[in-house]
Amino acid sequence: MKALFILLAACFTAIYAQPGAAQTSPIHYPQESHLKNVRQLTFGGDNAEAYWSFDGKKISFQSNYLQWGLTCDQIFYMPIEGLDLSVKGSKPPMISTGLGRTTCAYFMPGDKTILFGSTHLGGNECPQDPGRAPGGKYLWPIYNTYDIFVSDLKGKIKKQLTNVPGYDAEATVSPKGDKIVFTSTRNGDLDLYVMDINGKNVKQITNEIGYDGGAFFSPDGKKLVFRASRPKTEEAKKEYLDYLKEGLVAPTEMEIYTCNVDGSDLKQITNLGKANWAPFYHPSGKKILFSSNHKSARGFQFNLFMINEDGTGLEQITYDGVFDSFPMFSPDGKKLIFSSNRNNNGTRDTNLFVADWVD
Repeated sequence: MKALFILLAACFTAIYAQPGAAQTSPIHYPQESHLKNVRQLTFGGDNAEAYWSFDGKKISFQSNYLQWGLTCDQIFYMPIEGLDLSVKGSKPPMISTGLGRTTCAYFMPGDKTILFGSTHLGGNECPQDPGRAPGGKYLWPIYNTYDIFVSDLKGKIKKQLTNVPGYDAEATVSPKGDKIVFTSTRNGDLDLYVMDINGKNVKQITNEIGYDGGAFFSPDGKKLVFRASRPKTEEAKKEYLDYLKEGLVAPTEMEIYTCNVDGSDLKQITNLGKANWAPFYHPSGKKILFSSNHKSARGFQFNLFMINEDGTGLEQITYDGVFDSFPMFSPDGKKLIFSSNRNNNGTRDTNLFVADWVD
């Protein structure tokens, strides 16, 4: 069956889905012993990058749901309880401008504002996806019009945190509320940077050729976990840099890495092959959840896995036949939110799900 390739946004890798594959899938699979009381939060479109507020009562996320009048990803937030989006006509508050494309929203300390990446200063229209040429590699766009903004919950932009040329996006906030990590091309490569919560004191964290992105802080705020591509041969390095000059990245080979917040003690955690991405620390700070297609023969099936911080003890967590990704633990460690193609009635929709976490 011909695969469907869906690109959601800059924080996302490709979603590899097969039409109809999830038609009869349940909300909760019996093998998913770490998940309990799984509940669906969204009911149409592509919804992902859902992240908790500091008080654990709200989530921010991005969506391109056509019925909400969207043509590409915009940023929303909603309470984790009390808003039923299965009701026809219901819609959560949108906090992005509605212009351009947005990505990677994250609550700021105090839960009164939300940080996100947006291309709206580069134009009102959604920038065009490069797609995938027949027989060619699937490519992500790295739009050089992305900058990082902070908006209040009514959609009023309060501050622009980045304003240098190039791609600045994929920003997340430390649980300690003092720092932000993000990905930027300001040095000609896709590297990680850390800045203070007010956007000052920007420091480069990674410096090897390859894509470093999707970074999150450890629970104690002392470490980072992220996805990275590391082209090994001169030919692969040239291809990567040539694509990057065109504002493109081929995201089919990525592994999970950790480092200290200052960039020291860089370690490769996985060596599984294919695409390993969307990592997030377990509340213990000793394990990492991530999404991977390494067990899929053709690479179309993504599930959540957990691994010890030293690279041992790999364990499969979710079992949807198409796609599970973007896991994030609530601040108290009791709940997990994630995106999945389960229970989508044979459509290509990706929805948000929340579950109680069982260790």
